[in-house]
Amino acid sequence: MGAIGLSAIQGARIGGARQIIAVDVLEHKLMSARHFGATHTVNATDGDPVEAIKELTNGGVDYSFEAIGLKQTVLQAFNCIAVEGTATVIGLMPVGETIELEGRMLFRGKYQGSMMGSNRFRIDMPKYLEFYRRGRLLLDEMITRRGRLHDIHEAFRAMENGEVIRTVLTFGD
Repeated sequence: MGAIGLSAIQGARIGGARQIIAVDVLEHKLMSARHFGATHTVNATDGDPVEAIKELTNGGVDYSFEAIGLKQTVLQAFNCIAVEGTATVIGLMPVGETIELEGRMLFRGKYQGSMMGSNRFRIDMPKYLEFYRRGRLLLDEMITRRGRLHDIHEAFRAMENGEVIRTVLTFGD
């Protein structure tokens, strides 16, 4: 539940999703997900997240979004969709990484990638700006730390350790 995952949560909330399930391994990130719109959370260290999601939904979700780009989580996103569901991979997987699916999975749902949010910039950006202006798209709340450009190494360390959602660095002293 980093910035990309939390953005997907907000998109689902703004879009009117009835049930929004966030998955992470860190409890503080799951708490953040609730703040941004998740109705349910699953800690992936507590067991199989796919089974937990299927139990919460009586068989699977209509839409899943994978935001970190790991083979294991991509497969989990595919495996937790309901029949005729759609799994969207947002996270960039390492170059050369492959995914293997059972043949029957091809007939179960739709699988797609998303590049730069797959947005239609001229149409979507004005909508996003209006959501922000009306307080529906929470961008300021995603900034959990601020610093100066010389703090860049600390900012990367905090990001890699899951301590922040987003850090904003500014130029100057």
